[in-house]
Amino acid sequence: MDYKTYDAVVIGTGAAGYNAACRIKESGKKSVCIVTEGVGMGTSRNTGSDKQTYYKLGLGGSAPDSVAFMAENLFAGGCVDGDNALCEAALSARCFFHLCEIGVPFPHNRYGEYVGYKTDHDPYARATSAGPLTSKFMTEALEQKAKSLGVEIQDRLLAVEILTGEDGVCGLLCLDLQKGGFVAFRTPHVVMATGGPAGIYARSVYPECHMGSSSLALRAGASLQNMTEWQYGLASVAPRWNVSGTYMQVLPRVFSVDENGSEYEFLAEHYANSYEALSMLFLKGYQWPFDVKKALEGSSVIDLLVYRETVMRHRRVYLDFTKNPFGLGAIDFSSLSEEAHTYLQNAGACFGTPIERLLKMNAPAVELYRGYGVDITKEPLEIALCAQHNNGGVAVDAWWQSEVKGLFAAGECAGTHGVTRPGGSALNAGQVGSLRAAQFIGASKRSVMEERSFEAILGDAIEKNTAVCQGALNRPSNVAGEVRAAQERMSACGAAIRDVSAMERALEPILDDLRCFGDRFGVGAENEFEQLYRLRDILTVQAAVLLAMIDYTKQVGLSRGSALYRDEKGRVAKGLEELFRFTADTEGKTVERIQHVFLEAEGFGIRWRARRPLPQNEDFFENVWRSYRQNQNID
Repeated sequence: MDYKTYDAVVIGTGAAGYNAACRIKESGKKSVCIVTEGVGMGTSRNTGSDKQTYYKLGLGGSAPDSVAFMAENLFAGGCVDGDNALCEAALSARCFFHLCEIGVPFPHNRYGEYVGYKTDHDPYARATSAGPLTSKFMTEALEQKAKSLGVEIQDRLLAVEILTGEDGVCGLLCLDLQKGGFVAFRTPHVVMATGGPAGIYARSVYPECHMGSSSLALRAGASLQNMTEWQYGLASVAPRWNVSGTYMQVLPRVFSVDENGSEYEFLAEHYANSYEALSMLFLKGYQWPFDVKKALEGSSVIDLLVYRETVMRHRRVYLDFTKNPFGLGAIDFSSLSEEAHTYLQNAGACFGTPIERLLKMNAPAVELYRGYGVDITKEPLEIALCAQHNNGGVAVDAWWQSEVKGLFAAGECAGTHGVTRPGGSALNAGQVGSLRAAQFIGASKRSVMEERSFEAILGDAIEKNTAVCQGALNRPSNVAGEVRAAQERMSACGAAIRDVSAMERALEPILDDLRCFGDRFGVGAENEFEQLYRLRDILTVQAAVLLAMIDYTKQVGLSRGSALYRDEKGRVAKGLEELFRFTADTEGKTVERIQHVFLEAEGFGIRWRARRPLPQNEDFFENVWRSYRQNQNID
């Protein structure tokens, strides 16, 4: 079989993927190409939020900041490795200014200061934004740079197997989505920039065109870490979009609808005082991620109430911007919490209806939905508690290399975040991780495998994958329905609200499906092979995630971050009776160990380790300069 040879192959055309390819190309030593199932796909290009944030070192104003301070704040998120935190802090300014130089319109004042604002888990006002489509702007600018550098892009290829030999990565096998058949690459370096495992959930704010491919790393021999740790929040269902920031701060009417069409302003069931409910709704704007620390009496009670309506009462929940909540003809803004009142007063928005306030404070937020064919000036917006970001991912070292030599992960598919993280740090992590991987690859002495050995490995892979595809052609098509069923099952038991017995019941059929995959699933035509591989990826990652969650429940059992584990002996979320009894790790006692899940001959395995500490560097300049000149800083 024919194949192409490169020094490195990058999987994915998001912001991290393009950056990795550009940085490798700029090294001047390595040939590189990008493979992607679709140039216009992915989370970076197709998602955003009210004010999508890029988190970087403080670069304006009088507040003191340092690399050490930022690293400590990232490390404080829990279950974060110190070397990754230090790298993300140390290289944040370099990566940020690179984006500025290639055209991403981050705002600065007339003196050139990139002033910032505070986001969640951020003590230093390091955040900045180019608007609701920051990551889209980043991706577009990096794509133009890649084209100007002559980076080769292989479009409409779905990566299905990372090929490995005794010494690590030796190639990549892809399914050709346009012509059919398989396409192969011989390479000693593969950079996964495939995003998070978005496909495992039904209730998700990930764009529908993004599914993820995390099982590629598992099947190649790498492990996934921190897969219990996700970020969930309220989002619109169609289109999929975070309803954070001003969408909540303008105090929309929140109501549910049952199967008979009856409406319920269900916040009134929980809050006897309407203005307490409205103050919590306001806080939900910038405390957008669901947080168990705020689930007893804080703003995350709003998330629990929405979850109860949608999952337990089987109702649909909506935001209505056309009228004030609770039948209030006019809101007495002075009766809100001081924080909410002051904010809305400073914004000049203490008047009118929610849509009038939204148009005053953030008119582009209205136009954003109109661009998707939804006019929130006239119609309600359906919402749910949705998966938004995976804080776990492929376990990597300080160079974003996995346990498999030559296999790197950057962007959301890399597990460098922990339990919590400052809002916007994911965009910085993707740029830093892809730069680190490229730096290592640029200095690497790994070479391509000799032809005869590679062709033997490739032949075995093609034979195995062809058998899977041809076997599916001989059975009735069922993959589309199975994908949806698997996603619904995962959202019901393994999302923000988790019950160990329900997860164990869900896991059993998933493991059975994986054991019998070659005999159970069918496609109607070759153009459904993509769905077949999607289903395998979803089931594999779901199994890994559920096993991680079940193991965590038995090993630790405390709710933390964006995950509430039901606990009969725990406290009751205020006013929610026995529905959400849990015990939270409010003091961060569970964050010093990191959990890994991996594949082995007998199935899945799990291990725990201590997180790597923050490096304590007392570098003397002359020594660093000498090592740098001798290229000794790459190891």
